[in-house]
Amino acid sequence: MITAYHNGRIFTGDEIVENSCVLTEGNTILDIIEDSDIPSIASLIDLKGKLLAPTLIDLQIYGGNGEMFGEYPSVQNLENTYHYCLSGGAGYFMPTVATNSDKTMHDAIQAVKDYWQQGGKGVLGLHLEGPYINMEKRGAHLKQFIKNDPSVSDVKKLLDAGKDVIKMMTLAPEVVSDDVISLLQDYGVTISMGHTNATYEQAKLAVEKGIHAATHLFNAMSPLRHRAPGVVGAIFDDDKITTSVVADGHHVDFSVIGISKKVLLERMFLITDAVTENLNGLYSHRLQGDKYVIADGTLSGSALTMVKAVRNCVEKVGIPLEEALRMASVYPARVMGLDNRLGKIAKGYEANFILLDEELNC
Repeated sequence: MITAYHNGRIFTGDEIVENSCVLTEGNTILDIIEDSDIPSIASLIDLKGKLLAPTLIDLQIYGGNGEMFGEYPSVQNLENTYHYCLSGGAGYFMPTVATNSDKTMHDAIQAVKDYWQQGGKGVLGLHLEGPYINMEKRGAHLKQFIKNDPSVSDVKKLLDAGKDVIKMMTLAPEVVSDDVISLLQDYGVTISMGHTNATYEQAKLAVEKGIHAATHLFNAMSPLRHRAPGVVGAIFDDDKITTSVVADGHHVDFSVIGISKKVLLERMFLITDAVTENLNGLYSHRLQGDKYVIADGTLSGSALTMVKAVRNCVEKVGIPLEEALRMASVYPARVMGLDNRLGKIAKGYEANFILLDEELNC
C-alpha cells in the first residue's frame, strides 16, 4: 500500500522542506513529492504541521524500562530496551554490554540472535564496551572482568560465537595487539577507542591502523593537556576520527560540548549511554536526580533518551535543530556504514520516522 505523509515539514537529513510529502510503500521511501502530486490511490497521514524526521539511532544503551539487558541479557529485556528507545525517538539501537564475564557476553549474543529470529525490531547489532580496556580508565567498569593483551585465539572464539551479531567494540588500543585489531576488522567489527589511557601518539597510531571511532568524548580517556594532548587531543586533531558524546550535562558540561562541536563539526554524534535502575546486580545503578551512579557515587550512566539529547543540544548548547538531528541520525548511521539506507528521508531509504512538535517532543 502506498502512503503519503503530508501537511507537515520534512527534515530530510540535509534540510527542512515544506509543502511536500513523503511517499512510502511498505518499509521503503518511494520519494519526496509536492502535495499537489499525491497519487489518488495513496493512503493519507496528516502530520498536522509537525516536523517529520528520520528515526534516531542510539549506538550505546545498556537497558531500559527497569531492565538491564547489559547484565541480564534476554529477548524480553531487548524488547524492554526497544520500547524505551522508541519512547525517545530511536527506532534503531545497539544494545551494549559493559565489561563483564564471558558467560554474559555469550548470553547477550544468543539473546540478539533469538530476538532477530523472533522478528524483533530495531536492533542493529551488539556493542561490547570492553573487556579489553585500560584499568586506569575503567570508570564504573568491573576490574575483575578486564582483560589486557588478549590472545588472538581467545578473541577469535568470541567473534566466532558472535559472528554477524557483534557489530561494535569499545577497547583501549594500547592494551591489545595489532593482530587482535586486524582480526576484529576482518570480522567487520567497528572498533571504537574508549576507556583508554593512550598517549596522543598511541591514539594517532591507532587511527592509522583503522580505528576511526571513539567512545563518549572526554569520559574515560586521557585528557587534553598542554604538554600531553592525550586521546582527546588526537580526536580533535585527526579528521578521520568520529566520536560519540553524552549530552546530559553530567558526562560533559554543555559549554564543552559547544566548544568541541566547533572543532569537530560532523565528527561528533550523540549516544544516550543510558542505563536503568539496577540495585542488586554487579553493575548497581542508582538514579540520582537525572543521572545514574554506583554505590560510591561514581557516574555510571545517563537517564537520557535520544530525543532528550537532541533537545539538550538545541536548548543548552545552541546547536541548530537540523544539525542536532543529524548528530542523532545521519552521523551514527555513517559510523556504522549504514548511511545508504538509514539516517535520512530519501528515495530508497527505510521508512522509519519520528514526528516532533514545536517543543521537540516525540
